[in-house]
Amino acid sequence: MPQGNDRYDSVFDAFARAAGVPGSAGAAGATGAGGAAGAPGGHGGGGRGGDGHGPGILEVIASWSRKALVVLLVVTVVALAAAYWWFHPALNLQSPRVWGWVLGICAIVAIALLVMSLRSSRHGKLLRRLLVVPGSVVAAFLLGALLSMPFVPGNAERYANVLQTTDGDFASDIEQVDYSEVPVIDRDSAALLGSRAMGSIPEYVSQFEISDAYSQINYHGRPVRVSPLTYADLFKWLSNRDEGIPAYVLVDMATQEAQVVKLDQPIKYSESEPLARNVDRYVQLRYPGYLFDQKSFELDEEGTPWWVFPVQSRKIGLFGGTTISRVVLVNACTGETADYAIADCPEWVDRAYPADLIVQQYNWSGAYQDGWLNSWLGQRGVVSITRGTDGQYGYNYLAQDGDIYLYSGVSSVTADSSNVGFILVNQRTGQSRYYPVAGATEESAMSSAEGQVQHLGYQATYPLLLNVAGQPTYFMALKDAAGLVKMYAMINVEKYQTVATGSTVAECQEAYLAQLSSSGALGEQGGDASAQAGAERVEGRVRTIAQAVVDGNSHFYVTLEGDGRIFDFALPAQLGVVRFCVGDQVAFSCTSGQSTCTVTSIEDPAAGDGAGAGADAAGAGDAGAAAGAEG
Repeated sequence: MPQGNDRYDSVFDAFARAAGVPGSAGAAGATGAGGAAGAPGGHGGGGRGGDGHGPGILEVIASWSRKALVVLLVVTVVALAAAYWWFHPALNLQSPRVWGWVLGICAIVAIALLVMSLRSSRHGKLLRRLLVVPGSVVAAFLLGALLSMPFVPGNAERYANVLQTTDGDFASDIEQVDYSEVPVIDRDSAALLGSRAMGSIPEYVSQFEISDAYSQINYHGRPVRVSPLTYADLFKWLSNRDEGIPAYVLVDMATQEAQVVKLDQPIKYSESEPLARNVDRYVQLRYPGYLFDQKSFELDEEGTPWWVFPVQSRKIGLFGGTTISRVVLVNACTGETADYAIADCPEWVDRAYPADLIVQQYNWSGAYQDGWLNSWLGQRGVVSITRGTDGQYGYNYLAQDGDIYLYSGVSSVTADSSNVGFILVNQRTGQSRYYPVAGATEESAMSSAEGQVQHLGYQATYPLLLNVAGQPTYFMALKDAAGLVKMYAMINVEKYQTVATGSTVAECQEAYLAQLSSSGALGEQGGDASAQAGAERVEGRVRTIAQAVVDGNSHFYVTLEGDGRIFDFALPAQLGVVRFCVGDQVAFSCTSGQSTCTVTSIEDPAAGDGAGAGADAAGAGDAGAAAGAEG
């Protein structure tokens, strides 16, 4: 052992001289002297074992032979390399995860320096001084973390500006609803339908399962959820890995049709691959410096499956102000990759900005727009994404113009019984708009809808926000205990006492428009509301008129000659109907329903071309002639 220690010391003699650090006593003398001095103590450090205490772990390691220490070093390096390959952390100092590795390596280096200081009688002081290196790394981590905090001067404003949100106009920005493109089911219902479709293919059920991904995307102008198959277990992977995963599941959110789409070229890169073709490991090792956010599974316009990996960047300190700067696309079948700046992202990509990140960014804006101190004390103007009764932030997705928008209500942190507005954020571009429409929270709307069918025990899904006749409207499905959609509900956001249900979307719309008309909501907007509602102009001669009271409101039901439809005039909004008589020529706008057509506006006869007036005059003349005959 003394000879090994002498050789060990000699390595540091040159280092000490280069660093200007004097060696310990005897450094300038012969190495034999040091060996002799170390003999009584039992090892080259000189007598540390005779103090009556057992050796510590570091002293035990220090007593190992040089060969044992080399083996330990090699094993440690190999273990770190294997762990890096398996866990594949991003080689990016803005990642909290990689800092766990850095701090762990610092701990290993510190232990190694302490062990070497125990083995070296001459350079122990120098080696202990080198502990400042891992200590400096730890200090840099703590400083970077501190500078990421919102209470640091200037940081609150930076956090508030990570997501740039502009005010929008609901009626003009949000297109009038097209019910053929409205997703009428939620993710859970889509997963149920997907499982049923999967069950129809026995050869797949025995080998594969459906992933939990179920990403909502726009595919050929339709709102769908798509999810790949995965290997059922390790043994199924061993028997199928050469062939790959043969299909994915596609669920149409509007028609509720689910299908298992078989691929000409199977999926080779997936989450269920345990080794080199694991898609997370594959893309991280190809782009080791990228800090990836939550991925999604999407389809291009040809139906080719891709994994979409958003790339994070941090704008504040070391860890703060997360946003998306790039997108990496991975072909799930071939492993082909493509790297895009966020501004150049292909249009078929729908989910470049993860939903959870958008919620976090908007909450930063809502909390820190007037400074950090205000977010804690006065809380003037502080808002956040609305929480549900379970304490989780709620959001849903709205398809529009070929993109997917995240929708969520916004409420004040000091009074969250109602929403002060809502946001729509484009998940591909990150464009954010705020709409100051006060009304019921999503949770309140769900409770109201469930109250309408409480005798049936149905549960409401998280609502979508729709533009119905220019009115911001919550739309939700009502499901039974088995998770099947049985009914639908519409609730006016601003006038949340207006609640309509129906067994079909058309029936629900009809009832909802009738309530809007009865309450005067459509009449207040005149013809613009009719246009926004997709109303049809109808003209004809009155054949019959009947009156009824529905839910305490008066309705006139009119039929026209040569038209088999029944037209519903709700009072007081359509008060002009009281002037109608059998035989009158009338014109109005309406929306089609399942049993009746809801009238949204009545045209003023004085504004017409005189046809109506002529008809009335003719009718009056006929009536006069009849009276004369009777006289």
